[in-house]
Amino acid sequence: MTEKIIHKAADLFLNLGFKSVTMDDIAQAMGISKKTIYVHFANKTKLVEAVTFTLFETISDGIDIICDTSDNPIEELYAVKLFVMKHLKDEKASPQYQLKKYYPQIYDVLKFKQFEKMHDSVKESLKKGVETTLFRANIDVDFISRMYFNGMTGIKDNAIFPQELFSMNYLMESYLEYHLRAIVTQDGLKILNKFITSNQS
Repeated sequence: MTEKIIHKAADLFLNLGFKSVTMDDIAQAMGISKKTIYVHFANKTKLVEAVTFTLFETISDGIDIICDTSDNPIEELYAVKLFVMKHLKDEKASPQYQLKKYYPQIYDVLKFKQFEKMHDSVKESLKKGVETTLFRANIDVDFISRMYFNGMTGIKDNAIFPQELFSMNYLMESYLEYHLRAIVTQDGLKILNKFITSNQS
């Protein structure tokens, strides 16, 4: 039952927002009583925490599989983007913003975990790109992986990139292209252009 509650709550939180969804909403959506939820989670904060870190672990595991099986680091980054968007439902309800505003302690822990995960996986991806001559040999891997995380976090700031002007999919796609064009070699650029042309979303 705990996993079912987390799964349904995640769906509602991602589509409607962490603040907007009540324990009553979750109970009603599941056809159970609110008391049943409280047997598994002492309060809404505990449920938000469980949902947040379960999603993080699910996405991290998926990213690991993609990184282990991708043909090259350019396709790898796009595959990770598609995978993350699928799990975060295109971030329709700005869950990142609501988490930061209403559950700042959970947000801070999540952001640190996200940084550690992304920093490590992007560094590996960059090294692979240099080794396969798709990325320039003189790039600063540590600096660029930090810049990549900073940019990916920054595009989720609704004050700078309002939802009514930019969809999350557009922002992620555009930022990814912006990031890659700055570091690819001529060989990498050919793959990137070909990939963008054949995978316009």
